Amino acid sequence: MLWKTRQESILQVHANFFIHLFTSSEQKYQSDRHSIYVKVQSTVFGYTDGLKQWSAKGGGPLGDPRELLQGLKRQVAEKKEKNEPCRAAPLVITFPGFGLNSSEGLRRRKRDWVIPPINVAENSRGPFPQMLVSIRSDQDQDISIRYSITGVGADQPPNEVFNIDPVLGKMFVTKPLDREHRSSYHLRAHAVDMNGNQVENPIDLYIFVIDMNDNRPEFKNQVYNGSVDEGSKPGTYVMHLSAFDADDNTTANGMVRYRILSQTPHSPIPNMFTINSETGDIVTVAPGLDREKVSQYTIIVQATDMEGNLNFGLSNTATAIITVTDINDNPPMLTSRTFSGEVPENRVDVVVANLTVIDADQPHSPNWNAIYRIISGDPSGHFTIRTDPVTNDGMVTVVKPVDFEMNRAFMLTVVVSNQAHLASGIQSSLQSTAGVTISVQDVNEAPYFPTNPKHIRFEEGVPAGTSLTTFSAADPDRLQMQQTIRYSKLNDPADWLSINRTNGQIVTTAMLDRESIYVKNNIYEATFLATDNGFPAASGTGTLQIYLIDINDNPPALIPKESQICERMNRNVNSVNITAADADTDPNAGPFVFELPNFPTSIRRNWTISRINGDYARLGLRYQIYLEPGMYEVPVIVSDSGNPPLSNRSLIKVKVCPCDENGDCTTLGAVAAAGLGTGAIISILICIIILLSMVLLFVVWIKRREKERQTKQLLIDPEDDVRDNILKYDEEGGGEEDQDYDLSQLQQPDSLEHIISKPPGVRRVDERPIIPESQYPIRPVVPHPGDIGDFIHEGLRAADNDPTAPPYDSLLVFDYEGSGSTAGSVSSLNSSSTGDQDYDYLNDWGPRFKKLADMYGGGDDD
Repeated sequence: MLWKTRQESILQVHANFFIHLFTSSEQKYQSDRHSIYVKVQSTVFGYTDGLKQWSAKGGGPLGDPRELLQGLKRQVAEKKEKNEPCRAAPLVITFPGFGLNSSEGLRRRKRDWVIPPINVAENSRGPFPQMLVSIRSDQDQDISIRYSITGVGADQPPNEVFNIDPVLGKMFVTKPLDREHRSSYHLRAHAVDMNGNQVENPIDLYIFVIDMNDNRPEFKNQVYNGSVDEGSKPGTYVMHLSAFDADDNTTANGMVRYRILSQTPHSPIPNMFTINSETGDIVTVAPGLDREKVSQYTIIVQATDMEGNLNFGLSNTATAIITVTDINDNPPMLTSRTFSGEVPENRVDVVVANLTVIDADQPHSPNWNAIYRIISGDPSGHFTIRTDPVTNDGMVTVVKPVDFEMNRAFMLTVVVSNQAHLASGIQSSLQSTAGVTISVQDVNEAPYFPTNPKHIRFEEGVPAGTSLTTFSAADPDRLQMQQTIRYSKLNDPADWLSINRTNGQIVTTAMLDRESIYVKNNIYEATFLATDNGFPAASGTGTLQIYLIDINDNPPALIPKESQICERMNRNVNSVNITAADADTDPNAGPFVFELPNFPTSIRRNWTISRINGDYARLGLRYQIYLEPGMYEVPVIVSDSGNPPLSNRSLIKVKVCPCDENGDCTTLGAVAAAGLGTGAIISILICIIILLSMVLLFVVWIKRREKERQTKQLLIDPEDDVRDNILKYDEEGGGEEDQDYDLSQLQQPDSLEHIISKPPGVRRVDERPIIPESQYPIRPVVPHPGDIGDFIHEGLRAADNDPTAPPYDSLLVFDYEGSGSTAGSVSSLNSSSTGDQDYDYLNDWGPRFKKLADMYGGGDDD
């Protein structure tokens, strides 16, 4: 794309300051290639630079533009180090590729050129719009050209930050820019003719927003927490702080430096910590950190941009709280070199002495928690020392009973240490060891049985009054107390024993029986009590276990007591296995001898016993013997193997019954065997059928009676029913002619308007109330089959609670009924049956019309 510049073009360049670039026809300097010329103007823009040395010369060639910018940066840096002021000055620039002379003006060369990037400072105060560059096409002499720009900031959001004069080609910025929002813009310039045809290829325009120091450093947190061990050496890392500056961090505007403003408290010195100015790391700078003196430091840290320049940079502060953590640099110290206590003998879990300790380390931490150890004086392990978790005291506790008669005092040596090891270089204190003296108090100890439990052996069956043994106790209080022991029985389940009160001799009061329920595993157990005469009295218990040796004192018993067999030979089911039970043990129990008695003789004739083994025998019918079904009692004599043996005659009930092919008794046969004949069985079945029939008939009768009750109306006699009957009254008054009634008052009104229009609260008592009708339960038509009185009261209660049912209010009162009667006279009616009318048919109408038939049906009854 070919462009030519206007003779005066203004560009803006930033090299840590503002420089105004422009082209002037007054200077005619040119070199072979990119030459730049400078002329110092007298205008001051409020910024500083280092170009004073050029003002005397009036301008001169500077060479390559990049060398110009680098040189300007170096001069500014030197001015900053010396803290000297600088000023800004305009520069005169001729664009490369073009030359100037008095006759030709601006002359185009044969090669293209590119517009360099345009630099715009952020937060400019204007005035706006502010021109940035002027562009022209070399064809504007021949045709009319319109210029436009596109891109972000022009026709894309944010719109209209930049615009261009479509005729003159001057591009402007319309508002202040913010580098932190957007640091650069890329636009494209277009040139078209009046018909919209492209005249030149689009040219790229790069606009860079130059940063200004308009943002303070910001800490992520206002308060930072760190920690360091007490006693740390100088240079120990503590914590890190960081601040963020939104300005360009490649320039001094975004380069943050840190420093410590204050430290609280100032102990042991005001500067215990330092901070790395670039990284924000805080480290210790001096020794002497002691948590027991200062447990926490508060440090105010300042972050400043412009590389920490306090004159030009912006600052912010944050608080760093440094906690000095505890180390075990203080050994625990007992408050006394000796402690004492006393304990009653035979007591456990008793605190007998309390050891107090002092530790300056952090409470309730491993550096403070105390551990106590007994290093001498307790070889049997009677004592232990437990640590109180709240007070850290040592509680000397008895864990094994002590005996006054064996040890009257204990001399313990105790050492205390921490749960955590002491820090390097810290030695244990002499006050970590102490002596503890514990005195043992004598108390009245209970007597004790030296042999407990005591075992003895006796045969069962020992008669009452037999002396078994002497069960005596000893008193441990043999040094200071001389006491007398008395004996008593504490527990004797079978009440077989007695004990002498003074010497403890045990004598039987009943015969000992090994087979008693109180004997377990041949052992009978009784408990006795020995009590001294001390104050208070003390007692001890002893257990006597008597092993009872078995003797043959129980005959065997036959098992089972009942059985059944088939009436005829059917494999092996016409016999039963029998055995015996003996309460004695070997050798006084089995093997057993089973035999049938000689009398009666029918027993041996019908039955036989054969031995199976020492404990079992088989009882059965003899071969080809047939017995009627029924229950038979068979005596059997059983003898044990004792010396001498004991025998027992037992009866076994054997049920003889018909059997099926499997050898099981049939149902009929079982009943027959039980003693019932066929006739009895049939009678029982008939009785059961009759009983069931009676129950069925009773249920049918109950159902029918219930149905009749539900369908029947009032339970009264038709003769007593007052409905449709003529009621006779003793007095009927003076007749209708004697009174002047207006019957129209009794008639239903045709309209309710006169009722509705009445004032509230005033109405006739015979009017239906104008109220919403509530829903009430429907009264049953069929009366309840129960008491007729309940039915009547139920209907009455429903009528009383129904406001829509007449009478609507109360008794109807009529003040005036009018004169005469519209109904005419009934005096023509009489009781005679004379006339042409025949009322005899009333007799055919039933009892309800009987009275009318008697009155008008003729004179038969007269």
